[in-house]
Amino acid sequence: MVGGSFLDRGLYALFARNADRSRHDRDRQYYRGAALGVAFDRYMARVYGVSWLVFGCVLLCSATVVAIVSTTVTGTTSFWVLGGGTIGAIGLASKRTVVLGSRYYLKWLRARRRERIEQTLPGAVRYLRALVEGSDDQQKMFQRVAAQDSYGETGVAFRRVLNHATLTGSFERGLHTVARDTPSEDLLAPFLLKFSEHARQGSDALSRYLRMESRMLSHRQARVRQQSRDFLELIAELFVVLLVLPALLVIVVSVLSVLSPRLSQQLFTPFGGISVRSALVYGSAVFVLWVGAGAAWLIGTIRPPGATPTRYDRPDSVVATVSSVPSNPASASVLAVPLAIVVCGTGIVVSSVNLVNAVLLGYVTGGIIVGGVAVRRRRYDDAKDHELRDFVHAVAGHVRLGQPFSVAVQRVAHDVDLGALRSDVNALAFRLGLVTSPDSESSVPIAALDRFVDQVGTPLAAQTVGLVTGALDAGSDADAVFETLQTEIGRLYHEKRTLKSTMTVYVVVGWTTALLIVAIMIAVNNYVLDSFAQLASVSGPTEGIGIVSGAVQPERDRFHCYVVTQSTMLACGWFAGYARAGWYEALLHSSLLVGVTYAVFNGVGMV
Repeated sequence: MVGGSFLDRGLYALFARNADRSRHDRDRQYYRGAALGVAFDRYMARVYGVSWLVFGCVLLCSATVVAIVSTTVTGTTSFWVLGGGTIGAIGLASKRTVVLGSRYYLKWLRARRRERIEQTLPGAVRYLRALVEGSDDQQKMFQRVAAQDSYGETGVAFRRVLNHATLTGSFERGLHTVARDTPSEDLLAPFLLKFSEHARQGSDALSRYLRMESRMLSHRQARVRQQSRDFLELIAELFVVLLVLPALLVIVVSVLSVLSPRLSQQLFTPFGGISVRSALVYGSAVFVLWVGAGAAWLIGTIRPPGATPTRYDRPDSVVATVSSVPSNPASASVLAVPLAIVVCGTGIVVSSVNLVNAVLLGYVTGGIIVGGVAVRRRRYDDAKDHELRDFVHAVAGHVRLGQPFSVAVQRVAHDVDLGALRSDVNALAFRLGLVTSPDSESSVPIAALDRFVDQVGTPLAAQTVGLVTGALDAGSDADAVFETLQTEIGRLYHEKRTLKSTMTVYVVVGWTTALLIVAIMIAVNNYVLDSFAQLASVSGPTEGIGIVSGAVQPERDRFHCYVVTQSTMLACGWFAGYARAGWYEALLHSSLLVGVTYAVFNGVGMV
């Protein structure tokens, strides 16, 4: 740490002055929206330090290459002059590339923050609308929104408002400062400015503005969601085309090898010789894997708002990790990875399985374990969300009848069967009954609700029940709060179901493409390759066509088809699983497809 601080101070002393140059004005603009957490001049000092390091490394490598080449070239003096100029140009270009790359890095961070703000702002505005019913302190309202993790980058922006308000002594100045620096110039910036304007007119004007703004943002979010769906359809179509082409290429190569002897020529690489045919096949397999990973990444980038996969964190202690293996995929991966390695090694050493199948067997073992736990946890969470909606409606009905919140929860816990949510609701009812003094009458429900949200552990609970916590703490009327909550949880649950149906389409696309490739490969191997093997067994020209003797080797070509097919299974599984619920289910779907393909190929005698 000390060494790092010393290096940082040295870089700052050498290069910080570069941050004041006019050519970095655009970098400064991007930096304001990136929220790096480090001063701009210090960031630029680090960038210039890295650029000079790259410059030196490029000079050294280039000079070494020139020195080696110069030993085989006549006219060494002129060659060194030319080489020296080239070395300098390459070094300066690489240095400049690093500086420009830092600009695009800031631009990318800024764009990512803008997307995350625009995804979470509608929910934050609806939360403010509930809070304004019981409080006219705008700063406390922003504090409550910022305290909710479910509002992501919008909560971070609100915390920046509060920080600036603390430094300057003016909440309104904090709003204007963040509105100036935020990357969401078309959404968050005008909202903050209008919030400040309506707040000066009183709580009624602010309440009307928040009601109107929440509707407008909801409509905008619906349009963005539709645009994301349209783009996902385009990606799915492109994905299918890109996966079918490599399979067709392998078939074409197998056919052309009968007529073209060049496909059997050897290419010499540092790792040994390989034929042109094999290079094309294995290159196709790598391309397919790249397409699958790229498609999954694109889905994660442009998936509709609200369809973000749930993130699971592994407990810190060993005992907690082991005990949470059946319910936490992050904990299950700790067990699955070593087991997959053992299965892979056992397949190679004991069972004499070839390397490809051994690796795939290990992958299938680990993927099914982790993915199975993820599916089990997702279904359990879905059941909780379903019961949570019924729980909120039931409590709201009792509150409207004039019963206190704690009594309403206790009656619902006693009278209603809430399935997967039953133990959590019983615990909530117990905690709400711990009011022992007037001083604890307001603090106990808030603490109990916070604990309830943590126990349920779903994004829907954080987005809805968390609203009750802040609104009750702000002094809002319980009847009005639960009326807003009913609307919010109904809307969010409907959106979740709709998004689930939408993303299921891409699961079907992935599996259909995978099974289609398997069927094509089996048909080609059983009916085409054998015929061409007989044709290739005829040496010499036949009817004016040159036939390459032995060009088709069924065992080798079947293995080539098998490798490309399994690569396609991995790609299709990643695409389908990530569209469904993230990387854990991507492991499950790809593992199942790989296992099914191995069983089918083995059943027809092709592996």
